[in-house]
Amino acid sequence: MLLKADKNETRQKRHLRVRNRVAGTAERPRLNVFRSLKHIYAQVIDDDKGVTLAAASSLDKDFKGAGGNIAAAKEVGAAIAKKALEKGITEVVFDRGGYIYHGRVAALAQAAREAGLKF
Repeated sequence: MLLKADKNETRQKRHLRVRNRVAGTAERPRLNVFRSLKHIYAQVIDDDKGVTLAAASSLDKDFKGAGGNIAAAKEVGAAIAKKALEKGITEVVFDRGGYIYHGRVAALAQAAREAGLKF
């Protein structure tokens, strides 16, 4: 019998490999993305202090539309960039969370760039 690998388990292994090299600092925090089947979440994190500086998701009260599609990812990307810029954060390190840079993850990153964040 063949044993099929759990997709989330392999994603978490990829994420740990990336996290060994990518860390957010006070000058350049980490923009982390989490994608579920229904929603998408983004956080700007200072790993030196272990503090979340800004967060946005498709579950926010000011969010309009469906939570799990590319349009939602674009809106969340713009929202996280706006919140980060309000706190004086202009440059971030992008952490795709072990996901392939495609679809919703890429749309979120592109919207954040267009809203003014530098990667």
